[in-house]
Amino acid sequence: MNDHTERFGSSLRDRWMLDPAITYLNHGTVGAPPREVLDFQRTLSDEIERNPAKFLLRGFADHAAVGGPSRMRDAISHVAAFVGTAPDDLVFVDNITTGVNAVLRSFPLRHGDEIAVTTLGYGGVANAASYAARTSGATLRTIDMPSPGEPPHVFVEAIERGLSAATRILVVDHLTSATALILPVADIARACHARGVLVLADGAHVPGNIALDIESLGVDWYSANLHKWAWAPRSCGVLWTSPAQQPYLRPVVTSWGFDNGIAAEFDLPGTRDPSPFLSAPFAIGLMNEYGLEAIRDYNHGLAWWSGQMLADAWGTTFAPPESMVGSMATVPLPPSLGSNQRDADRLRGSLERAGIEAPVLVARSGLAVRVSAQIYCDREDVERLAQTVNELPAA
Repeated sequence: MNDHTERFGSSLRDRWMLDPAITYLNHGTVGAPPREVLDFQRTLSDEIERNPAKFLLRGFADHAAVGGPSRMRDAISHVAAFVGTAPDDLVFVDNITTGVNAVLRSFPLRHGDEIAVTTLGYGGVANAASYAARTSGATLRTIDMPSPGEPPHVFVEAIERGLSAATRILVVDHLTSATALILPVADIARACHARGVLVLADGAHVPGNIALDIESLGVDWYSANLHKWAWAPRSCGVLWTSPAQQPYLRPVVTSWGFDNGIAAEFDLPGTRDPSPFLSAPFAIGLMNEYGLEAIRDYNHGLAWWSGQMLADAWGTTFAPPESMVGSMATVPLPPSLGSNQRDADRLRGSLERAGIEAPVLVARSGLAVRVSAQIYCDREDVERLAQTVNELPAA
């Protein structure tokens, strides 16, 4: 591998496939693996294609065929160490939405039960909860959450107030997609368990973004993506399940692993490309070469600075406590730029034409932009965003 001692920032941009003409401040949406990871994945794909039947049917998931841990289980053991779990309790899934669907479609919900989600939850996950409630006779409860700027305990208290006697499961973000807030999931889990409510945590943006030790959080399930901030190729996610909840857990696709435990059921869903999963340990190893703590420190510092600088440039307020900010910052835009989805779409298009990739979101008080800080970004990128927005005409 290459020497990774250079300063973070623009000097590293050529180590990603990203178009150098674009100011890319949207790493969090679908991730962007470095060139070295993609090269590793291509080498692995070539290995598969030299004898695909042997590799896919006998080599990567069937431990009996290889006389020891399968390549899939070997890969999961490396990932388990990275996210703080026992390997036997962790499985690969395509993405966090797949993991959430597996949990909610498997759980023995009954008529009159409730699934609770929050107003900070991701829309696709909320839809999965809505479908699970509809098909089981349960109901969906949406808990209103505080605005950014409140301290962590206020979010816990909002969830406590929002639960009912019928709530069986709470689905809650660890790091929210729209507001980019880190929620106090361990405190939320304790409060929910005191009420007899199980907790399914959405960690889509967490691995590689902030430090993660899943088992210490005390949740019942945790699903996360590795293709966002952990540099793995798309699509690559994981689902952790506490031993108490594993007996009834089933993947969305039932295939040859049926009734042979969660590892077999999730590792053998039929023919698919395993190269993203098998590349995840290499991606994690590459992050460690760069310095995992250094990556997180740099990204957090840039995100925190970006939030304050952009708010000052636009005359808005960036209010969250620093402890609730990881490698992303969501910053309110000037009210003159509009407030609805049509305005957001127009503004995103304007940024794209200016060569800037960043999501524009509809927030409670108007529009906001989310900045993802990755080690190929620097302050000049964010300053370009600030200037471009200030030159846009009012809605």
